[in-house]
Amino acid sequence: MATKTAITSNGEGAFKRPKFLDGTVGTWNNFTKFLSDVRAEMRKVVAPSRKEVRATTGVVIVTVFIFGVFFMVVDAICRVGINGLLSKLTGQ
Repeated sequence: MATKTAITSNGEGAFKRPKFLDGTVGTWNNFTKFLSDVRAEMRKVVAPSRKEVRATTGVVIVTVFIFGVFFMVVDAICRVGINGLLSKLTGQ
């Protein structure tokens, strides 16, 4: 009987959530879903072994050295070219 009196004519309950809470509840649900997704992904993370770390570190060091030498050669070629061009333009 009390339930019938609490129901309005359009079928909704007498208690209505305020409009400003609609976005808040949705945001909170999205945030908690995000946190559960983060936890699920973090469970999949595997730390590399010592051997893998050493191998990738070696590759990085060699690559940096090769790129350093490459850019040193390119810089020297550009420097010679620009100095030659400037000397011809200035007439020295």
